[in-house]
Amino acid sequence: MLFEKIKTAGLSHLSYLIGAGGMAAVIDPRRDCEIYVERARNEGLRITHIFETHRNEDLVSGAPILAKLTGAEVFHGPNADGEVEYAKTTRDGDCHAIGQLEIRVLETPGHTFDHLAYAIFDSEYPETAVGVFTGDALFVGDVGRTDFYPERKREVAGLLFDSLRKICELGDQAIIYPAHGAGSVCGSGMADREFSTVGHERRNNPMLKIESRDTFIDRKVNENHYQPPYFRLMEHLNLVGGNAAPRVLMPQPMSLDELSSCEADRVIDVREPLAYAAGHLPGSINLPVDMIPAFAGWFIAEGEELALVASSQDQLSTTMEHLVRIALDKIVGGYVGVVPAAASGKSMRSIPMISTEEVERRLQGKPGDWTLLDVRDADERKAHSIKGSRHIYVGELNEMWKDLDPGQRYTLMCASGMRATVAAGWLDAHGFDHLDVYLGSMGAWEARRG
Repeated sequence: MLFEKIKTAGLSHLSYLIGAGGMAAVIDPRRDCEIYVERARNEGLRITHIFETHRNEDLVSGAPILAKLTGAEVFHGPNADGEVEYAKTTRDGDCHAIGQLEIRVLETPGHTFDHLAYAIFDSEYPETAVGVFTGDALFVGDVGRTDFYPERKREVAGLLFDSLRKICELGDQAIIYPAHGAGSVCGSGMADREFSTVGHERRNNPMLKIESRDTFIDRKVNENHYQPPYFRLMEHLNLVGGNAAPRVLMPQPMSLDELSSCEADRVIDVREPLAYAAGHLPGSINLPVDMIPAFAGWFIAEGEELALVASSQDQLSTTMEHLVRIALDKIVGGYVGVVPAAASGKSMRSIPMISTEEVERRLQGKPGDWTLLDVRDADERKAHSIKGSRHIYVGELNEMWKDLDPGQRYTLMCASGMRATVAAGWLDAHGFDHLDVYLGSMGAWEARRG
């Protein structure tokens, strides 16, 4: 018997490969899906079933691609806001055999209307569930977001409350296998730990401890979540089926001359924020490689051609992996060597960093042409903020930069300076010449005050 969790870094996506009796199933595969075939064949198993817990918003499903590779059938829930063209519909009470394992289907709407959970039973011990694939309904330490249907927000929050109780009825012994871990945009309160049981969550998960349905609904509808534009692309592709990932996940190498003449829609500098701020190519924006899964979907539009700038080939490879998984992968090439470019006389831009003392001085002086711009999310700002600052979430600068005056001075801040540099890079690329970043940002501000 095989059970393997496959984690996709960056997106914090968790998929699963299970098998017994020569058969195997995959739950929520990612787009670059050869890994499942390789692992199954190494164990002498043939993938016969592919299960989707829901239509994902944050990544391209690999289910239709994996089905073509293996001949397996894909199963998806009803009510998917459209026809899932590559899948058969499976419903509450259906049972699928994988050797001695049984996968029993639970309809668990709330996060999305089509959401399913899949309970695992061992036919040799059929009385209680061994575990349950909870998708985006139940995480370790949190539950799924319910903001995708704003006109029906109380209804879907109530559906999630009911679905969570349905999962809990499987028994405290059931191990939970969610579709995401900490760091995912699909939840904000997930524990770093990626293993738990229904019983542990029932006793300790703050949202599962809420006994009143109305109280639960009130909590969910008052949550703050952001939906990057690329979610709409994911929703479409996960109905019609996305294309296979490129076979080579490494951009074509580019010279400096090729980079300068390539006419890409975006030049993406994936180096660390301080490296970007110290010196970057004019017109480039900063999306540090580790931040691409969270922020690329805000600043890169469907179909845009991209040129990448990095410190190393490894950075280029990891960046392409991240972009492929969200289908923003029209990459014309990658360049390594910003310092040599500067040494060759290439024009460079930089963004200064300023200290807490300088921020305090400006706040006290209240210069009319200066704004301290806080780009953290709404929950962070609600917990702690600096009086006199203005708030625009970093992702929403993709459009709201148009409301700012390029002739004014702006200091960008977040929790540490990382997101602030992303925001500053976006403004810098759009003609803002009077920018700096508060190094340390809210962390430094709070430390100053003990």
